[in-house]
Amino acid sequence: MDGAGWQTASMTGPDPKADLLGYLQAGREAVLWKLEGLSEYDVRRPLTPTGTNLLGLVKHLAGVELGYFGETFGQPSGEPMPWLAEGAEPNADMWATAGESRDQVTALYHRAWLHADTTIDLLPLDVIGHVPWWPADRSEVTLNQIMARVIAETHRHAGHADIVRELIDGSAGRAPGNSSLPAGDQSWWEGYRSRLEQAARDAGR
Repeated sequence: MDGAGWQTASMTGPDPKADLLGYLQAGREAVLWKLEGLSEYDVRRPLTPTGTNLLGLVKHLAGVELGYFGETFGQPSGEPMPWLAEGAEPNADMWATAGESRDQVTALYHRAWLHADTTIDLLPLDVIGHVPWWPADRSEVTLNQIMARVIAETHRHAGHADIVRELIDGSAGRAPGNSSLPAGDQSWWEGYRSRLEQAARDAGR
């Protein structure tokens, strides 16, 4: 047990908490950026066979942060999440109902950030927690492990959001002012895509 009464696991090397939080925040902001400038309809449009949509990704990630940085470390948020309650329909956290506005869902995500950041600030990276919804034989985790997991999940869904947004209006990129894409105009991209299509056809023969 450490001085605050928390059980901890052994760790070596410098404290990477600030770096981890930086990566997490970058993913959070990337997800929300993909909603900017879109209508209520477009942020909800299911654009894959499994229904992937922008606002649903935000709603899902809010629940992820509230759970992993809440109950896992004895820091429940108190936020009602009826889509995760017993008896809720499957995948209810992956889409927003007509009665759940964009402002409500994004505000929930911001509150989840605040709650998560409070937990992260309060506890050492080597503190031991338990994920209640994981099997008992592997439910024991550290804050470091959970931060890595949530970073991975957030950036995974940021990638989903990038593709969904491109399907909606053609816009793509990593962040405002930093697209991480070649500086080509529409004609260049059309030619580029055509070359990829031809390469795929040639390989498939």
